[in-house]
Amino acid sequence: MARSLQRIWNHALPSPPLPSLTRPFSASADALVEIKPGEIGMVSGIPQEHLRRRVVILSPARTATQQGSGKVGRWKINFLSTQKWENPLMGWTSTGDPYANVGDSALNFDSEEAAKAFAERHGWEYAVRKHHTPILKVKSYADNFKFKGLPKAEGK
Repeated sequence: MARSLQRIWNHALPSPPLPSLTRPFSASADALVEIKPGEIGMVSGIPQEHLRRRVVILSPARTATQQGSGKVGRWKINFLSTQKWENPLMGWTSTGDPYANVGDSALNFDSEEAAKAFAERHGWEYAVRKHHTPILKVKSYADNFKFKGLPKAEGK
């Protein structure tokens, strides 16, 4: 009981400020470094042959098996495939491309502009595939039973 009261009393007292273990940050404008387009890729350690890639920015369609629209409107970056071959032992498709499966799950953005800015910062050429909005025809269940005229006789 005395030990728990002592712990409560120690936590209730204000503790002296701890010495700063991190370096202070400068808020002046001269401390900010301007990053030019394409420079992020140069310092990231990516091999030179993968720095200048062509990507496609797109807004994927709604999944056909789902009715909701929760993930519609997001934008993705997909890399164009460069190298693929069939593995002679197993018959699987192999690739030497480190970006082959990156765009499927990793590079999602809330807006087209954010995806473009990301591609420009990394120095990638991009093409934007606009979202296709389908034109919906208004139909009702009664249209299935509407009289469409006499059936046409075959062979006459």
